[in-house]
Amino acid sequence: MATVELRFSALPEHVRTARLVAAAVARRAGVDEAVLDEVRLAVGEACTRAVGLHLSNGVEAPVRVVLTDEEKKFSIEVGDESPTSAGLAPGSHPDVDEEPAAEGEDEMGLAVISGLVDDVEVSTSETGGRIRMSWPTAPQSVLP
Repeated sequence: MATVELRFSALPEHVRTARLVAAAVARRAGVDEAVLDEVRLAVGEACTRAVGLHLSNGVEAPVRVVLTDEEKKFSIEVGDESPTSAGLAPGSHPDVDEEPAAEGEDEMGLAVISGLVDDVEVSTSETGGRIRMSWPTAPQSVLP
């Protein structure tokens, strides 16, 4: 199992870099070329969500992206350390005053990810949230 970990400052301009890294690692892991655009879009949505949560809550910790090449699948985990995502079920909202547009954007991002990725898991804890996505990989050929 090979793992690549990427941490970046919660700035929108770094989301593009995360998408490009994810696509390159996915290609190397054996994810079908036809699915790479979906990988890029899903990672972009997850990272944009994490950046937005960090910025709106004053979290200075970096956004964490872990890319893992397992035997028959490739997975990506995007984690945030936002206190407003802690303890929330997917689609629920914290008991704080938020702008409805921000809530709608968050739900829309999760809906887009769910539409792009068959195997997606959204979870939260006291330290923030996590979106884990995975795709099947083609068997690796062994060169003589």
